[in-house]
Amino acid sequence: MISKETQIVAVFVILGIALSYASTTVTESTVVQIAVLIGVGVIAPTLINEWRTNSTT
Repeated sequence: MISKETQIVAVFVILGIALSYASTTVTESTVVQIAVLIGVGVIAPTLINEWRTNSTT
């Protein structure tokens, strides 16, 4: 069985890739595209998993 943390990360990685690709229609700035990818694909699930861990203990 896949852990809840892994499921959250997987969903946000897919969402980050999709939003990064969608941001190419709005802007051609590579910095913005990478920021969206890192922010949604890495930072957001990390914060959510940390919050979930701290709220359950």
